[in-house]
Amino acid sequence: MKLLFDTDAFCKLGIASLLEDTAHIFGATLQECGRLYALSFMLRKGRLRNLYGGPACDALIPVANAIPVVPEPSDTWLEKLTAIEAIDPGEAQIFAVAAERGQPFLSGDKRALNALKGVDDFIPALDGRVVVMEAVLLTLCDRIGQDEIRQRVAPLTSVDRMVAVCFSDENPNPSDALVSYFQDLETKLAPLKLWDPRS
Repeated sequence: MKLLFDTDAFCKLGIASLLEDTAHIFGATLQECGRLYALSFMLRKGRLRNLYGGPACDALIPVANAIPVVPEPSDTWLEKLTAIEAIDPGEAQIFAVAAERGQPFLSGDKRALNALKGVDDFIPALDGRVVVMEAVLLTLCDRIGQDEIRQRVAPLTSVDRMVAVCFSDENPNPSDALVSYFQDLETKLAPLKLWDPRS
């Protein structure tokens, strides 16, 4: 697997029709990426449907089913995270698999990442493999164009504050705003080292 998606990032990129484009950044197809086992079930009922709406979730189910499930991590890595309240079981699984296998992962859960930065063993294991939405959107703006990305992320402006700010009609240059958000995250999440599209 070349990129692991957490549930939040999968949903947002899926609704914006940017999942395949995101995989391509990492030289992958969606079939070479990974997602949580529970994702398909979560799209059928519960929080995701309340947040994104039934039709959007229904459209994402076949996409999710086409992506392989991430393997089970070893207890060695998982046990380091189980007692941390801010990291839910799904995020813990993705963090542990990424650390154990040296794989990049895309997480939209800033609270979980903020907790992860305090777990010393994960800092070297995830060096440069922590991918955030800001970095992905910045890369896609360069590759596809800001106007195209602005159109695609329009459905997310009601559920994602960062997207709403960066791609607002009043903001002529989303990339500048994305860089600002990304740099702020770099500072806040240190010593975790983020995947940097500019390097």
